[in-house]
Amino acid sequence: MNLRQVIGRWKRELPCLIAFAILLLIILVKAPAFFDAQNLRELLVNTAPALIVAIGMTVVILSGEIDISVGSQFAVCSVLIGWLSKTGFPIFALPLAAILIGAVLGACNGWLVGRLALPSIIVTLATFIAWRDALLWSTQGAWVQNLPPDFQWSGLGQRNGECLIVIFALLLLVVFALALRYLSAGRTVYAVGADREASRLAGMEPRNVIFGSFVLMGALAGIAAFLNAARFSAVPSSLGNGLELKAIAAVVVGGTSITGGRGSVVGSFFGTALLGSIGTALVFAGINPFWEKAIQGAIILASVFADAAVSRLHRHVHLNFSGANSA
Repeated sequence: MNLRQVIGRWKRELPCLIAFAILLLIILVKAPAFFDAQNLRELLVNTAPALIVAIGMTVVILSGEIDISVGSQFAVCSVLIGWLSKTGFPIFALPLAAILIGAVLGACNGWLVGRLALPSIIVTLATFIAWRDALLWSTQGAWVQNLPPDFQWSGLGQRNGECLIVIFALLLLVVFALALRYLSAGRTVYAVGADREASRLAGMEPRNVIFGSFVLMGALAGIAAFLNAARFSAVPSSLGNGLELKAIAAVVVGGTSITGGRGSVVGSFFGTALLGSIGTALVFAGINPFWEKAIQGAIILASVFADAAVSRLHRHVHLNFSGANSA
């Protein structure tokens, strides 16, 4: 594969990669302390759960839908696994419980969107509010405390626990990158997101694909919640605030089309890394961290504008080419 083919293959992800490289170069010049091993390790551990959620969000958006309830799912899963651990539930089974809880929450969204054909943005907005308010009502805003000693870092110790979180997130990234590219189920997600009616006429089941994408999103939110909660000795009930916006932003910035059918989890990885590094970089550069949201917003707007411009150009070229051939 030559350079032109490589650029063509990764043309949607390249702008985010270039922006991330430029950010790292600026940091290297302005704040080289950012690259201290301890800071990089903390950054990786902090970003890993967000990356896992972004992987699930990528699948949902590729299928042509959106899920803004993931922050609430994340919080519910975190609190429930905290409660389970206090009842003596085996530590080794907590990840499976988190996946199951998340999958059930995702299935609620998937049934309403996939089976009843309700708009995903309305459905997930409703579940976002319902699950968050139900959690606050049941906990009264209190943290889950007095967890068993082996809950934190799953009893592996901080260094091993940190390595496990990062390695697991990267492993999921590789698995989903390969699955979406080479497995028929992955290609079906792209087909449904690109043209739902055409995929149905081709023998696919868009409703099942959409349902499965939401279940998968919930399961990944569950495992991300467990890995995040395991870093601490107590579980706040407010976890996941703003996580849905971070995940959607990372996916869009990484080159995935918000209308579905185009993009990759590799781009979402770069988007997560880019947006996750800005706040820490500002601190090390001595800049007010309140600028973080403004910079992230500017990057997101630029990404959406670029995607719209590229899509418009593609349609224009396609129409002109079709017209020339018919003539």
